[in-house]
Amino acid sequence: MFRTEHEFTLPLGYQDQHGTLHRDGVMRLATAADEILPLQDPRVVNNPAYLLIILLSRVVTKLGTVPQITPKTIEGLFAADLDHLQEFYNDVNSGGRPEQLKVECPQCRHNHVVDVVRNLDPGESSATPWTDSARR
Repeated sequence: MFRTEHEFTLPLGYQDQHGTLHRDGVMRLATAADEILPLQDPRVVNNPAYLLIILLSRVVTKLGTVPQITPKTIEGLFAADLDHLQEFYNDVNSGGRPEQLKVECPQCRHNHVVDVVRNLDPGESSATPWTDSARR
């Protein structure tokens, strides 16, 4: 069966205004609109790193007992949790196909296939990488 929602657990957790800690959540697969529409948001236009905040607020559908996930909710995450969600987003939306690279060992000349860990800029997703013009 095709899964469109994926459960996650934050390493630290989101602490709401009442002091309640929320760690378990659900993220749905991103749509093309999730990737494109935030680019028109004035907050993203003024600060491209804010794309990650808008994007996650669209695809995180549940976080503990928080009634509604908004950009303010995502802004309230600890940096470690934001990083965790960005990585999780990229994993979930990659279609299960890690980027791989064929390499040759310089000593034994044996060929290997290795998984590539792509370092993304803050606010960049693997589906909508920034262009030089978008970074300005």
